[in-house]
Amino acid sequence: MAALRKQPSPGPEPDARKRAMGLLAKATRAELEKAWEALDAKPAVAPVRGPETGLVMVRGRIGGGGAPFNLGEVTATRASVRLEDGVVGHGQTLGSDGEKARLAAVFDALLQGSEHEATVRRLLDEVAARIEADDAKKARETAATRVDFFTMVRGDD
Repeated sequence: MAALRKQPSPGPEPDARKRAMGLLAKATRAELEKAWEALDAKPAVAPVRGPETGLVMVRGRIGGGGAPFNLGEVTATRASVRLEDGVVGHGQTLGSDGEKARLAAVFDALLQGSEHEATVRRLLDEVAARIEADDAKKARETAATRVDFFTMVRGDD
């Protein structure tokens, strides 16, 4: 008879995990490494899959609402890991940085219920704040180059 394995805690809601995985994919390797070093007791991590690098087809739409078309391929890397308590985490990133994908998988697993959940949430908040600041900077730079066109009415009608 097979031994019963400890069932992982339910972890975050699906939408919260989707948001977290998106932020982990957008995190820089430096942010992930800093958070990993900040962990007091690092859990044992075993690879399940990868890191594996391959190509993903990117689709686009003309004007944002037109018919979809294949734009091209981009390099992406994925990894899956298992923590010592049996929780499995998955990570993916654009590019070929296998260590970044592995660390994203580790933090995904830690977010699913461990004593390190607070550290992961802090990491996610920092990444979200950086992305928001980058977006605001880009919006300011774009606004500085904006040209407002207007029509003058001649009044001799």
